[in-house]
Amino acid sequence: MSIVIEHLNYVYMSGGPYETHALRDVSLTIEDGEFIGLIGHTGSGKSTLVQHLNGLLKPTSGKILVDGLDLADKATDKRAIRRRVGLVFQYPENQLFEETVEKDIAFGPKNLGLDEQEIARRVREAMRKVALDYDRLRERSVFELSGGQMRRVAIAGVLAMEPATLILDEPCAGLDPRGREEILSLIRNLHEEAGTTIVMVSHSMDDVASLAERVIVMNHGEVFMDGAPREVFSRGEELRGIGLDVPQAVQLAGKLRARGFAIPEGIYREEEIKAAVETLLGKGAANA
Repeated sequence: MSIVIEHLNYVYMSGGPYETHALRDVSLTIEDGEFIGLIGHTGSGKSTLVQHLNGLLKPTSGKILVDGLDLADKATDKRAIRRRVGLVFQYPENQLFEETVEKDIAFGPKNLGLDEQEIARRVREAMRKVALDYDRLRERSVFELSGGQMRRVAIAGVLAMEPATLILDEPCAGLDPRGREEILSLIRNLHEEAGTTIVMVSHSMDDVASLAERVIVMNHGEVFMDGAPREVFSRGEELRGIGLDVPQAVQLAGKLRARGFAIPEGIYREEEIKAAVETLLGKGAANA
């Protein structure tokens, strides 16, 4: 399932004294099975863009096509689109409201009019995907869970709709290191094992570097860069010029090169810098 964005513009409070152009002539194609990291400074248009992808916002001008269906067309069933494109907001646990974990995850499938057997299957499968024990937790109150578990319940509620594309807006915001690692791990598994298309909005260059296969950089409502992580993160000065930075691995590689160490160009992941350092240490020991 592809998502095609054509010359998308979006203006908040159009015609008023506080008119703001949030998106300017954005054209992108999100292919089936991609993992995209969407980055940009606060106010760059990231969240506005992803809210267009399942029809929550209507373009001021331009088109968004999901599997060829135009979201602006009145004949397009928006509910069907939202089943195909799932959106997880920042702090999604704030939207949990049912009595139990099971009921909260089942809320969306019930609204689809599915039978009880299918709803139960979807709830169990969604909990498995986010590493929550169905038998142990299904009757627990969501408000008795840890912050990381609540976040996973909220994600499971979206997964129970079985979307082909999952959009996550700052999925690790506010979590402790353990909760952050749990969420990143489940996102990786969703992509690798289930083949889910992922669009992840994040302020963390390291999270994007560790997961994304393609990076889109937004700046003042426009697409500033779009390419492979290795290519995008090699343009550190340009990223810093718009208020962003590069992953820690890129920073460390640059510092080591400045001190005369033969660190290969293009390193951007933690495991790559570790391997490069281990190679240097190995050569040093061999020459000692």
